[in-house]
Amino acid sequence: MKYPESAECRRLAALLEDALARERRLWKAPVFKNHRIQGTDISSFQHQDAILWMDELSQLFKFCPETFALGVSIFNRLLASVKAQQKYLRCIAITSLILAEKINEEDEVIASVKDFVNQSGCNFSTAEIVRMERIILDKLHWDLNTATAIDFIHIFHALVTSGQPRLPQRRHQREPFFHTALWIRQVQHCMACHQLSQFKGSTLALAIITLELERAAPDWFSVFTDLLKKAQVESVELIRCKETADELLSGQELTFPPNALYIFDGGSVARGHPELAPGGAWGRVSHAGRRRRSQAQRKEKDAAEYYDGFGCLYDQGVVPADIGGDPPGSYTPCPPLQPPVS
Repeated sequence: MKYPESAECRRLAALLEDALARERRLWKAPVFKNHRIQGTDISSFQHQDAILWMDELSQLFKFCPETFALGVSIFNRLLASVKAQQKYLRCIAITSLILAEKINEEDEVIASVKDFVNQSGCNFSTAEIVRMERIILDKLHWDLNTATAIDFIHIFHALVTSGQPRLPQRRHQREPFFHTALWIRQVQHCMACHQLSQFKGSTLALAIITLELERAAPDWFSVFTDLLKKAQVESVELIRCKETADELLSGQELTFPPNALYIFDGGSVARGHPELAPGGAWGRVSHAGRRRRSQAQRKEKDAAEYYDGFGCLYDQGVVPADIGGDPPGSYTPCPPLQPPVS
């Protein structure tokens, strides 16, 4: 007999493979040299400012996060494909968002080019934006719908949920923790950083999720290695992306509760990947990460109990009882960790 989640896991694996294939085929990022996009007069600050402006427009028109992420992807792909001039940067940005809107949003949400021009306060005419649409479509061969970091956030979250049916029940429900809304906000914050724009969306999404798993789940390493294998992400790239994102997000106000610390001996598990062992590059907690955890511990020093590992990952009070896992009581809080697969 096959458990119900088996079909779901196969469906998610197919979705992930399709997203990874689209990313491999379409992903591009502008190359920065001396704080400028190579071959142009566009600085990293101007690039960041344009993406933040796109975020403001997305909120103004009430677009979904997926539209913003796709707009940024189109924006970066064009900047990587042509030597754009700085004076056209905002025209490229707003046009990229308009194209993403046409792909992702429902008809009743889609704003006309005229509305964009009037409400955004940009200095471009409707005709100029329409011409830019044609340029972008031509340069990107009319193939715009790539997989973004937010798409991967949804897929990875579903994989963790379906692949961990024995998650311990949460003891408290004081506030929601570690669900997709939090991860999406963090990804949106990271997308404006030119250093993080050099990483694929799948790598950024996995880095963000792993940062949260480290704080929330004592057995995070087993979940991480499983996702790393499925995402086909290079471990060295993931380490770099995780450290950069960790540093960028360190200034954000955090309210995460403290969690019990588990020491994992990765000598045998990470033999093939020494950088993944807890004593290696991955296992070393960054200065920003330690600082955030110590701040969270001070804020929660009066808490009587800690939350159970993965229970913090979901804004749910009860885990479904019989969904194909082992009977209650047949598992331990920290299951054996699996070796990373290259």
